[in-house]
Amino acid sequence: MEKRLPLFLILSFGILFGWQLLFPPPAQEERIQQTRVLEQSAPGEQASAPAPIPENVIQGEPWSESVVLGQAGDLGHYFVRFDSLGGTVSELSVDGWYDSGLLDDAQRSDTAHWIPLLRPMDLGAGLQGSLVMETSPSSARHFPGGLSRVHWAHEWIMVSGQRVGVRFSHQATPEGYRIVKEIRTVPGALHLEVLLRIQAPQGAASEEIKAQAARFRMLPAVGLPESSEDQYYIEPKARKGSITPDGIEVADEERRENPAPDDLVGDLSGGSTTAFVGVDNKYFAVLLRGADPISTETFKGTTWRRVLDPAWLEAHPGEETSAWRGMLVDQELALAMPGPGGEMEYRYELFAGPKDEKLMLADQESYVALMEEDLGFFDGIAGLLLTILGALEGVVGNWGLAIILLTLVVRGALFPINRRSQTAMAQHTTKMKRVQPKLNAVKEQYKDNPQKLRQEQAKVMQDEGAFPPLGGCLPMFLQIPVFFGLFSALRVSFDLRQASFMWVEDLSMPDRLLRIDFNTHLPFIGTIEYLNVLPPLMVVLWIVQQRLMPKPTDEQAARMQKMMMWMPVVFGVFLYNYAGGLSLYMITSSLFGIAEYTIVRKIWPIDDSEQVRKPGKFMQRMKEMQEQQARMQKPQQQGKKQGGGRKKRR
Repeated sequence: MEKRLPLFLILSFGILFGWQLLFPPPAQEERIQQTRVLEQSAPGEQASAPAPIPENVIQGEPWSESVVLGQAGDLGHYFVRFDSLGGTVSELSVDGWYDSGLLDDAQRSDTAHWIPLLRPMDLGAGLQGSLVMETSPSSARHFPGGLSRVHWAHEWIMVSGQRVGVRFSHQATPEGYRIVKEIRTVPGALHLEVLLRIQAPQGAASEEIKAQAARFRMLPAVGLPESSEDQYYIEPKARKGSITPDGIEVADEERRENPAPDDLVGDLSGGSTTAFVGVDNKYFAVLLRGADPISTETFKGTTWRRVLDPAWLEAHPGEETSAWRGMLVDQELALAMPGPGGEMEYRYELFAGPKDEKLMLADQESYVALMEEDLGFFDGIAGLLLTILGALEGVVGNWGLAIILLTLVVRGALFPINRRSQTAMAQHTTKMKRVQPKLNAVKEQYKDNPQKLRQEQAKVMQDEGAFPPLGGCLPMFLQIPVFFGLFSALRVSFDLRQASFMWVEDLSMPDRLLRIDFNTHLPFIGTIEYLNVLPPLMVVLWIVQQRLMPKPTDEQAARMQKMMMWMPVVFGVFLYNYAGGLSLYMITSSLFGIAEYTIVRKIWPIDDSEQVRKPGKFMQRMKEMQEQQARMQKPQQQGKKQGGGRKKRR
């Protein structure tokens, strides 16, 4: 087998290399063209080049203007840029959260430091903004020329002399339908109101104007950027929340580098009733929902799209495979078209803000399902830990100190169980020192008979009751869900964003003491950009803690302990670029364990004396069954002997 392995590897590489030569992937430029044609067609429709806008289509004047909406210090204080092309929001930034945690008041008032949530992207026919609509075959005849590539008429929405939003409108022909799109802020709320109004002209004689249903496509969020450099959280993500009997079910699709040509678009499945759709990154979300039951019923099929970002590619030449930075959600809307002189109105809300549990819950209860989805399988434990962490931060006023206190709380709660486990293991070790000579003697006696050796060793272990206590690993198993829960919680907790502690500027990111750009030339590691101090310190403390543990007398257990000495190094490499808050938790936990071995045990020694074995009900039952089996086998053996005698006489 060992001689064939090199040949197998050579053949495998040869097949892979030959496959690449025979069936090369499409060139990057070809794939860019493929996705641009795809982006110009609605989901479910055959991709085709955009048709020219008919000359008789009425358009508004090209217009674009930026404005700050809302009041400083209140929720919903946005910097917004509106654009007449498609009647869209081309840019949106939110006040209250900034690109750095070290800004003064003057810098915070500068919109350049506000968190950007939306920006225009090239979707194949030029830059396009958010809340853009497009027609489908059932609505295209009402709006020749489409809705996304024509300029809509506009006017400011004024309240008490203040601009609160824009009213866009488009009517392709004088005798056709008129569509109105109002986008406005709501004082004290983290969402924009989006109103769609479809009006039919009065006295229209055309048979085209009659009550019917038509379908449109809307893009709620275009150009949501990444909010962190966390390699463990892939962003942005396309999301859809659906109402089910068991609650809100969230379907998602995340950004993917170098996607295959057949992996550029797909469906976001869900229940029949849509709670929300949109795009989110690690800390912020832009989500669209119906503001009333009638508007909610207009939500039909939902699809996602991966989008190439030409602007990013221009800033990062040569990195074509990483240029697929955008994720879009295409939401199909089924809107009733009114009869002559009639009007239909639909109301939606576009949440645009942080993924903060209190703020999202205040805006719409269903949004919390998005955060639970981020926490993953251990969302219950992670949510509990975040609640305790928030309470501790309210007491000490610092998230780093709160993590330390949380560690002490967890270790303190597990201390009685851990102490009992340590006592049981110490007593087991004492017993094994006494039993080991017997095991060695059996090993020497049956060294040429492995099967008999195992039987006799098991018999000695059973007679002496020297099996390891079942509760020996209980503390470790109890800490595993806590570790993974905290792993998830610290990865996505909005509270830890830009939370500083000592030299760590952001506990949700690696501590990054200084930039080193050290190229290791190793696979999977590559260049180490920053010197992170906390992970190596965590590894050292783990190794010290393991060395303080008592040495097992069993040879196999001793080998296992030696192998486990490498685990801290492996975990250190794996967690080197993870959140500094998790390293802080593990460091504190290791220091607690070291103090437990070096201080607590001196003050309160563990009783490692061998206890008199008290057979439990299980062991007594096993012994009774063995005796009963022996009694049943005895007559059978005697019968065999007698039968053998008769055969001999014949």
